[in-house]
Amino acid sequence: MHRKHNQHTRLALSILLLISVSSLAQVRLPRLVSDGMVLQRNADVKIWGWASHGEKVSVRFVDSTYSTITDSSGSWSVTLAQLQPGGPHDMQIRASDSVTIHDILIGDVWVCSGQSNMELPMKRVRPLYENEIAAANNSQIRQFAVPQQYDFNKPHDDLTAGSWKSVTPENVLDFSAVAYFFAKEVYERHKIPIGLIHSSLGGSPAQSWMSEEALKAFPTYYEEAQRFKDSTLIQQIETSDRTRINAWYTLLRQKDKGYSNPRQEWLATKVKTSGWSTMNVPGYWYETKIGDVNGVVWFRKTITLPASAAGKQAKLILGRIVDADSVFVNGVFIGTTSYQYPPRRYEIPPKVLKRGQNTIVVRVINSSGHGGFVPDKPYELIVDDVKIDLKGKWQCRLGATMTPLASQTFIRWKPLGLYNAMLAPLFNYRIKGVIWYQGESNTRRPVEYRELFPAMIRNWRSDWKQGEFPFLFVQLTNFMESKSQPSESEWALLRESQLRTLSLPNTAMAVTIDIGEWNDIHPLNKKDVGKRLALAAEKVAYGNGAIVSSGPLYQSMRTDSNKIVVKFSEIGSGLTTKDGAELKQFAIAGADKKFVWAHARIEGDEVIVWNESVATPVAVRYAWADNPEGANLCNKEGLPASPFRTDEW
Repeated sequence: MHRKHNQHTRLALSILLLISVSSLAQVRLPRLVSDGMVLQRNADVKIWGWASHGEKVSVRFVDSTYSTITDSSGSWSVTLAQLQPGGPHDMQIRASDSVTIHDILIGDVWVCSGQSNMELPMKRVRPLYENEIAAANNSQIRQFAVPQQYDFNKPHDDLTAGSWKSVTPENVLDFSAVAYFFAKEVYERHKIPIGLIHSSLGGSPAQSWMSEEALKAFPTYYEEAQRFKDSTLIQQIETSDRTRINAWYTLLRQKDKGYSNPRQEWLATKVKTSGWSTMNVPGYWYETKIGDVNGVVWFRKTITLPASAAGKQAKLILGRIVDADSVFVNGVFIGTTSYQYPPRRYEIPPKVLKRGQNTIVVRVINSSGHGGFVPDKPYELIVDDVKIDLKGKWQCRLGATMTPLASQTFIRWKPLGLYNAMLAPLFNYRIKGVIWYQGESNTRRPVEYRELFPAMIRNWRSDWKQGEFPFLFVQLTNFMESKSQPSESEWALLRESQLRTLSLPNTAMAVTIDIGEWNDIHPLNKKDVGKRLALAAEKVAYGNGAIVSSGPLYQSMRTDSNKIVVKFSEIGSGLTTKDGAELKQFAIAGADKKFVWAHARIEGDEVIVWNESVATPVAVRYAWADNPEGANLCNKEGLPASPFRTDEW
């Protein structure tokens, strides 16, 4: 009995000990506070995490120790005082257990956010920057990629994944291209570590990055955010979308004549093409006898290659295709792209190409709008250093006609969701400032953006609780076909809303109307975007008042007989034109409010604008278009003037 009693006692003590030990939860740190992180220099920096209630936590960093006790929820934080730039350092965090964070740098931390033009990675723009990528080796520049998630119900206190990555030729491929070139420029100027927290999502409107409280000023968006708190509604929408879209593609495949005969599929090398027509590539099939239909169209082109190309690996460049494509070479599947925006760059593996005739087949699916091959893009086959032009006549045949397919419901873009999941977890992390590239998804309500965008900036500054930190943004670039006459433009209106946002303190704008692509909402030139943001940072964030960081900005106007005189700020060393040619893209109007193209000349820091047919002018516009092709006013530092208007009709 005595022995059994002792055994029971020991067992009970063991259980109590296990319970006691397990109650001391291990220290848990947020994802951002991890190996390789960059902490903000010359600032009080918060380090935080979680452990057991009432547990003592100590943090040792750069010869100082900071101590605290967890609160009732197990949360803890310490503030590291005025960190000096440098590193790498280690950080030891002790509680019931010990955690060491390695390879910490102290420098400047920038949040990089917005939609697809911020999200766009270096690998997407690789053709322009092969040498830059090969030379990318800088452990002082690091990126943390925030997982792309949403939540309409509550702000998150941590991220679900992510880690700090240093710049290497391999890692940089996944860096935001704009953010990388920005960081590279800032680093070269200041030689201090740069941390990039990259939190962006393609297609996202500004309201998806705003808090529930901030959205109350915009009732339509606030009410929409409330609706999507219902997970059942989300499931219903997702199920409905999935069922509808899957049914469309299933029917398309069943109807597609290119697959109807297994012995004679149109992807094969040898196909009877007597019933096929021709189309010039690039181009759209609504302009051919196929007509303005949606569905699937097959394209074929036969090229002749020399013996030197046989069996070699090659690159097949097919510009951009609307909407989706599957590509076959000599009957071999080469690759597929499911939506219209990415450039088509396919690798042809060895042993596919042969001497003599080779057949390229492209199956194009178009679900709405005009299907085809986007003009002014490269279409070529590259074998070694030889480029074979693929533009010109292709054979084509309609595989199936379908009714247009309505887009899916992009729940991830709804108001509030990205703020809660992709922004709120960052607020404890001390930052230098924000770079922002967004606006395309708000162009349908461009005047609203006058209030929405500044409200978002104020929202972020309020919730970060570190004052009016620098907020630098990119004005929308030139896009879509140019117009022969002055016209209205939602893109121009949104650019104006962005321009007005400069009334907020510590903001700056990079103008990009000269480096876009009319046929691509994702222009490849991200280096100049990054450089212009870095110039803005130099003035706003780094206090270099002598630097010219912006192109000319409209300041005021006055009438002088039949002319209007426009005055500018930010003229730098003086006004000029980028190409030395006559000023373009100025328009003028009288009381009838009808704008016509105008003559314009530079006189000092002013531009004189007139048209002989307008005797009493009242308003001027500059570069007021989706794509103000030829707009060439800039300062002598080469920075373009922002589009503007003097009217508010």
